[in-house]
Amino acid sequence: MTGWTRDDWVALARRMLTALEPYRSPLGARVDLPGPNSRNGAASDGLEGFARTFLLAGFLVAGNGGVDPDGWLERYAVGLAAGTDPSSPEAWPRVDQLDQAKVEAASIALILQLTRPWLWDRLAPGVRERVVDWLSGVVGQPYPPINWVWFRIVVESFLREVGGPWSAEDIEADLAVHAGMRRRDGWLSDGPERAYDHYVGWALHLYPLLWTHLFDVTGPLVAPGVRAEWAADLTRYLDDAVRLVGADGAPLMQGRSLTYRFAAAAPFWVAALTGTGGLEPGLIRRVTTSIAKYFVTNGALGSDGILSLGWQGEWPAIRQAYSGPGSPYWACKGMLGLVLPAGHPVWTAPERPLPVEVRDEERAVTAPGWLLSARRQDGFAVVLNHGTDHALPGDHRSDSPLYARIGYSTVTMPPSSGWARPLDNTVSVIDADGRASHRAGFRTLYVEERPGGILLAASSGPVRWVDIDDTSPDHGSGRSGPVTAGPVLTVASVLRGGTEVRLCRVDAAEPDERWRAVRLGGWPLSGGDKPLTASGSAARASVGRLRSELRPLRGFERSGVAVERDVTPLGRWTATPWLATKGPVPLGEVLAAVVVLGGGSPAAELHVVSDQVQLFWPDSRRVTLSLPAFGGAQCP
Repeated sequence: MTGWTRDDWVALARRMLTALEPYRSPLGARVDLPGPNSRNGAASDGLEGFARTFLLAGFLVAGNGGVDPDGWLERYAVGLAAGTDPSSPEAWPRVDQLDQAKVEAASIALILQLTRPWLWDRLAPGVRERVVDWLSGVVGQPYPPINWVWFRIVVESFLREVGGPWSAEDIEADLAVHAGMRRRDGWLSDGPERAYDHYVGWALHLYPLLWTHLFDVTGPLVAPGVRAEWAADLTRYLDDAVRLVGADGAPLMQGRSLTYRFAAAAPFWVAALTGTGGLEPGLIRRVTTSIAKYFVTNGALGSDGILSLGWQGEWPAIRQAYSGPGSPYWACKGMLGLVLPAGHPVWTAPERPLPVEVRDEERAVTAPGWLLSARRQDGFAVVLNHGTDHALPGDHRSDSPLYARIGYSTVTMPPSSGWARPLDNTVSVIDADGRASHRAGFRTLYVEERPGGILLAASSGPVRWVDIDDTSPDHGSGRSGPVTAGPVLTVASVLRGGTEVRLCRVDAAEPDERWRAVRLGGWPLSGGDKPLTASGSAARASVGRLRSELRPLRGFERSGVAVERDVTPLGRWTATPWLATKGPVPLGEVLAAVVVLGGGSPAAELHVVSDQVQLFWPDSRRVTLSLPAFGGAQCP
């Protein structure tokens, strides 16, 4: 158990807010943290630092019933006055002139609503008028059809409540976008692409129920039953999400914006705040505290108390084009629980163990196309991915390392070198120049559970080689460049007892001498010292008690371990085992290997007839699956 109480959360919040004081601008409208600016520039980054830390100050004061002995709201009130004054040297960028300001406006509006009796109602009339004028720039503005629609909903809802301009048509359109992102079992895709990541929790589940909890949404805004529908979605989603947290509190290392860190706790807190979600209060405190403690105890806050760009500690390579020095403070969403008063059951109930600490868990998560395994003896969670790539079927861009890999876990991170040289958790065709193919844009064939604790998933599609020359903003998708078409690659995962059997087949109308081998990459292990490695009949790497291993079952004759330096935030050295074929690419042949991370159980024996594969386990369990050919031999 973590042993943390509400007092520990309050102490953390005060430490984080106090550390900001040297970086607060003279007129208080900006928090100018050290570090390189985002593509939006210093003025935007200073606004971001203000708005995202305003979240934390608001949560803290609201949870104390407005008692604010440190004067946090007074500091932010001064900044509101300066930032919304067009004549001020610290005037904020207009929301109708800079897209990033649309994001930050939502945090400001949310806290103004949450702390209304203690802040908004005490602002001078002129300041209130300027705040309304600045926020009203969102009305009628274009918003991308992703989680951003909630930023406009929140801002316009606040404007509606304080008598400012707003548009029912805007909110109706944005709610329709949200409805279009809903998928099976409470999952949502962050936009039209297959974009499943932490935004599902810290944005697409956070805002809807928080909106109905804090704002007057009666009347024409929300149809009857929608809130109950959202609550049911959250309940189903959290049933999966709580199983995607390791025993040490580490969340799944997958998807963009990972520098937001313990924002991953946000959907659990919104469940407690709104009385939804279906989780016991003691489990909510345990999972949220475990996530926060994982980062805090591993150096997320520097010696100066500042939340750096990184994962555990500082890791500049994690930044994306939109990341500025204040960006990491969206982690404050994961401290929403401070709004709950000291007597709330989430603070008084005994902590409950995490699911991974109680029993082995394996399930198919169909919306993102994942097979989930969390083993009690290992204490971490993994997913095998056959449905998420931040792309649409037929996409010809490169693989995004944080989306399109076959596997993700709470103890491994895809190496940053994987944009140009994909290896970890891949199946690739290697060309004459030694380049590995990409497979984003694949089609999911099936994701299912079979009797006896057997999980199956498969995906298929044409591969390609991409000479990346894309300098567009990195929002999660793969990167563009000249494409060389390749054959069709079908990949399947069979998961049982924590052990994966990975199968693949390459199909083409005719062979191509440029295709030299099929390579299968395993789990990347990172550590401060060089991992122990071995290759021969199998390929292995180990860091402490953590083990990554590949054992060939059919068609793989070569093995090795790639060792890289400074490619993940988890350690200076990273080792990734691999297997490969010899000679010409074996078209139409089923290849197979055992893929292990951690312990795992005995693997199955393999029998192949045409595209039918049978696996047999020592306890007499068996399964038959197919690797059907994908329509069309090559990319157009």
